[in-house]
Amino acid sequence: MQVKRVAVSLLLAHILSLLGFSTYAVALTQLQQEWSLSNSEAGWIASGFFIGYVATVSTWSSLTDVMDARRIYTAGSLIAASAGFGFALGAEGFLSALFFQVLLGMGIAATYMPGLKILSDRTRGREQSRFVAFYTAFFGLGAASSLLIAGQSLPRLGTHWTFFLCGLGPLMAALLVLASTRPLAHERHPAEVAWSVRRLFPIHTWQAVLRDRQCLGYTVGYGVHCAELFGSRAWSVAFLAFSVSLLPAGTLTVVSAATAAAIVSVFSVPASILGNEVALRIGRRAWIVMVMGLTSVVGVLMALAAGVGWWLVFGLFLIYSMLIMADSATLTAGLVASAQPEVKGAAMGLYSLIGFGVGGVIGPAVFGAALDLSGGGASAVDWAIGFAALGAGCLLFPLFDYGLHRSSPFKASS
Repeated sequence: MQVKRVAVSLLLAHILSLLGFSTYAVALTQLQQEWSLSNSEAGWIASGFFIGYVATVSTWSSLTDVMDARRIYTAGSLIAASAGFGFALGAEGFLSALFFQVLLGMGIAATYMPGLKILSDRTRGREQSRFVAFYTAFFGLGAASSLLIAGQSLPRLGTHWTFFLCGLGPLMAALLVLASTRPLAHERHPAEVAWSVRRLFPIHTWQAVLRDRQCLGYTVGYGVHCAELFGSRAWSVAFLAFSVSLLPAGTLTVVSAATAAAIVSVFSVPASILGNEVALRIGRRAWIVMVMGLTSVVGVLMALAAGVGWWLVFGLFLIYSMLIMADSATLTAGLVASAQPEVKGAAMGLYSLIGFGVGGVIGPAVFGAALDLSGGGASAVDWAIGFAALGAGCLLFPLFDYGLHRSSPFKASS
């Protein structure tokens, strides 16, 4: 019962820590007009979050192997909150907005994987796999909560107060984690931390992690998965707004683009949890390969449906988002289960570095660049090209998986 209480507290804190995650995505169209940003510039601001994440995630995660992860979590919460407050008070254009998005990424880098480390250290076996699946899936709830709060407050309070309001979430997350957990035996007297290049970039440990083919496969898979996930999240509100703009005047849409994106994010959460359960039965590799292929195809079809009918676009967007999340928990649970205990923190750091770094930085920027190169996002075909660019890595991943394991995932799943 105590384990479940701790898990619930960490899940709730995970949601609160992410309240600033989608704020920029909601304000993107408005800020793009106010600051006269190109699609590429707007995309790079979104990518700024992942630049900050990549720059620090390996450090934060590796430090959890030698010190209390709750300290790392608290530090990250303070940084993430300061990013929201700073954006509210000081963002005036491309460079300042990019800076605060980078700062936000640095903060969440110190809460996401360290929070997962806190949870995984306190669970075992199939229970661990399920709690990890919930934790991963709750990223979607955090993103949805951010979308919902920002979508409701932006037209009423404006951009400054919206960013300030969302910045309060990480502070509440830190208080909840500290109140609900205690250090484990090995965390009470942490080893002295050597602040060196070796600690900041533990390449020797990464080499050991990547020699494990299972860890390598899950890490690369997470990279292409995150490119599609975060690229689509950064541009989802803008895409839905574009779809609405093509509809005849007076067409019933019921909710705004931001609220629609939030609703879809909430409904995507069960897909991640149920996807992990399916993967436990049919094999992780088989499930990941199948889901990645379907997601990329549905994304292009969804973009081409823009202007045909709001409910068709909304339905396809729901399916698309559920498919993206369907292998998310499976990838993370697979990495956590396959990593050796003595390097688990470093393995999770590298995993997150590749996912948020390669995938997260490239995804939003590639989408924006694809829109600029294809015509500026003025037609459904432009958006279809953007979604196709995001899905290219996922479509190629089965070839990498086959070469890595030299067997069909449907014959030798793991």
